Amino acid sequence: MIVKEVVGEELLTLAEVKELLIQIMEERREESDEEQVYEFRKALNHAEIFSKLSAADAKKMVAELLEFEKMKPTIAVRITDILPLSRDELRSIYAKEKFTLKDEELDAILDVVRKYA
Repeated sequence: MIVKEVVGEELLTLAEVKELLIQIMEERREESDEEQVYEFRKALNHAEIFSKLSAADAKKMVAELLEFEKMKPTIAVRITDILPLSRDELRSIYAKEKFTLKDEELDAILDVVRKYA
């Protein structure tokens, strides 16, 4: 398939990607009996193995994380996909940022993660 133009772009968590891939697979299955392409199967397999939340919970978690002052959408999605359980894991996600978080801020983020994990 040749892509001529990008219509839109949206950040998605791995759980949302899994839901979309399953939906696409079911639509294609209804349309024809063709087997799914290798890349599609690998992407779906990856999403099934590594997504830990439901798509609804992932959306709620991202929304809750975005309420924090120093939270960017990309970081919120990354935290939702990885579900870090310690300050060190959370600091590694923020490693490329030009600011550091206080222990209280890290703990508040981890409280949100623990609520969904």
